[in-house]
Amino acid sequence: MGDETDSPRFFCDAMLGGLARWLRAAGYDALYEYGIDDGELVRRAAAEGRTILSCDGPLFERNVIRSGQVRSLYVPQQSAKHDQLAFVLRELKLPLRSSRCMACGGELAELPRHAVLGEAPPLAFRHCERFWRCARCGKLLWRGTHWQKITRRLAELALSAGED
Repeated sequence: MGDETDSPRFFCDAMLGGLARWLRAAGYDALYEYGIDDGELVRRAAAEGRTILSCDGPLFERNVIRSGQVRSLYVPQQSAKHDQLAFVLRELKLPLRSSRCMACGGELAELPRHAVLGEAPPLAFRHCERFWRCARCGKLLWRGTHWQKITRRLAELALSAGED
C-alpha cells in the first residue's frame, strides 16, 4: 500500500460526509464537518495543506481555488459515495493504503490479542486473531464480517478506478 508520508490529505465539503468515511477506509486522512461555511473550509484547507473535495460549483469560483493556491477537485454530487470514491481514486491516481478509522480518520494501531480480553465482544475475541485501536478516538476494531465487506468493496472500487 503506499508510503504514508507522501499521502494527500483531504477536506470534504458539507455534502460529502459519506465520501470522507470511505476515503478513510481507503487509508486517507479526510476531514469532514457537517455545515461548515465555505470560507472556513477554504481557510482551513489552505492552512493544513489539504485538498478540497466538493460538489459545490460556486466554491470553485474563489480566487485561491482557481489560481491553484488551494488544491481542489470537483466531485459529481449525483454519484453514490462508492462511485465518488472511485472517481477520486481515478482522478488523483491514488492507491489503496492501510485503513484509518472510518469514524474519525485516526490511524489504527494493532494490539496484542490478549490486550483486548474482556473488552472485545466474546464472539469477536473467539473468532478474530488481530485487533486494532484508533489512536485518535480509541475505538476498538477487528476484521469481522463488516471489515471484510468494506475491504472487498474497496478492492472492487480500486479496480474500477484503474480502468480507463
